[in-house]
Amino acid sequence: MNDVHALLVLGVGQVGEAALQLAHTANPQRVLRATTRSAARAEALAALGATPIVLGADDDADAVRAAVHPGDEVLVTFPPDGASDARLADAARAARRVVYISTTGVYGAVSGRVDDDTPVDPEAPRAAPRLAAEACWRAAGAIVLRAPAIYSAASGLHKRLRAGTHRLVEDGSKYVSRIHADDLAALALAALERAAPRSTYVVGDHEPAPQREVVAWLCARLGLPLPPAVAVSEAPPTLRGNRQVDARRVLRELGVTLRYPTYRDGYEAIVRADASQ
Repeated sequence: MNDVHALLVLGVGQVGEAALQLAHTANPQRVLRATTRSAARAEALAALGATPIVLGADDDADAVRAAVHPGDEVLVTFPPDGASDARLADAARAARRVVYISTTGVYGAVSGRVDDDTPVDPEAPRAAPRLAAEACWRAAGAIVLRAPAIYSAASGLHKRLRAGTHRLVEDGSKYVSRIHADDLAALALAALERAAPRSTYVVGDHEPAPQREVVAWLCARLGLPLPPAVAVSEAPPTLRGNRQVDARRVLRELGVTLRYPTYRDGYEAIVRADASQ
């Protein structure tokens, strides 16, 4: 990157944290800012190398507008609430580039292979608010990345299996796609640098897999029994789909090589890190 642009992350969960860490590691002099609605989070954001911006309920748009300077880049990772996206997208219009992290949940009942040409399912309950949020940010020039299940050391299937809360859906044959938070953060930073405004990509790792395959592999690594199975109607909405995300286009166009190209790579790193603590 020839020019270093200040980065503002709106809503810092696992992907926002990973993006701040990657950006700081790549260039410790880069100006980083991050928003939160909790004053208690300010210290944690500062520890990531970012200047924390605590948003209030009444002045969040003003605070974001003041924080975004021409040439800055903005990464949006918070989920839609039906109101904030329209306000904050308008407030961020001065940014050089904006990336909005959405979800493959916008494909709803679509089953099988999903790529950038796959039509969305606007009638799906989880799709409507996400599509509305996407529209707000795309109107402000944002690049949209539609992500499947996101996992990291802090959150994911390994946590649910250890807690005993995960359930297989029927025989576990439905496919799930996923992406490690570090890889999604790397894609987001690459999109801020190189993607065309208002472009949309699906993202994911190289190996969508049946739920049972992933669960069985991880249970073996963790020394746990397979969890019980439930009917589709009893499963969380995020586990009812059967989609195989094909993300080759985004990787090719943005020139990104995944650090964790399969679930085995990602979860093996997590299991080994846990064992070393």
